[in-house]
Amino acid sequence: MTYSTSQHPPLHLVTVGDSALPGILFLHGFLGSGRDWLPVARMLGERYCSLLVDLPGHGSAGMPERIDHAGFFMQTVDSLADLLRRQAPGPCGLAGYSMGGRIALALALRHPELFSSAVIVSASPGLPTEEERRLRRLGDDALARELEQDFDAFLGRWYDLPLFATLKADPSFDEMLASRRAGNPAALASCLRALGTGNQPSLWDELPGNRLPILFCAGEKDAKFVEIGRRMVNLCPGSALETFPGCGHTLHVEDRARFVGCLESFINNHRFS
Repeated sequence: MTYSTSQHPPLHLVTVGDSALPGILFLHGFLGSGRDWLPVARMLGERYCSLLVDLPGHGSAGMPERIDHAGFFMQTVDSLADLLRRQAPGPCGLAGYSMGGRIALALALRHPELFSSAVIVSASPGLPTEEERRLRRLGDDALARELEQDFDAFLGRWYDLPLFATLKADPSFDEMLASRRAGNPAALASCLRALGTGNQPSLWDELPGNRLPILFCAGEKDAKFVEIGRRMVNLCPGSALETFPGCGHTLHVEDRARFVGCLESFINNHRFS
């Protein structure tokens, strides 16, 4: 099943599996699409219905011409909540990676009634101070200009970042990079400015009020996000941290079998809690 919406912000949804089965909503990272989660959806087989979303500016989802950058992050969160209310009859599981993980965490904190549990991969609750967010907006705008000027060169520099070193060694990297080249540079640049961490409201102060079971996942070699995960668990009731040995930022790609096992076990254990 495919479902698109032109609402603000626009989203595109593909479901994999029988809609009568328990659902899991999957949110991808920057430059990706819902299709990034297809291998996971296939491994879950007939046990779950996987809801694969293209976030604004990615895949088959467009990007509005006029954007309130300051409010777009939470507008996206609320748009996803509205979509889920129409497409999923009851609480479902939630999984998000990186940018999608930041959005998933906001969904879990702001709309907990929609979910039974959440798995957050290589993501943060945002930046705690306005000065940090201001500096990040400047950095994201500079990156967006690079993306607009030479998309292929931008991709090369992006995946040369240390946090992707283990991904580049993975056999699937060349295929993944080819899929990234199909993206729309103008839409992706606009998304980077609107959904980057600089325009994300800080969720740090909301973590103590969490009402959902949450599993934070980080790759052992991604030291920054291991530390962020530890800090989140210390603040967030009902949460735990799973560290993936030998993995970096894209742990769900680098050790997919372990990730799917952790995801399914966690969601199964909390489906009726």
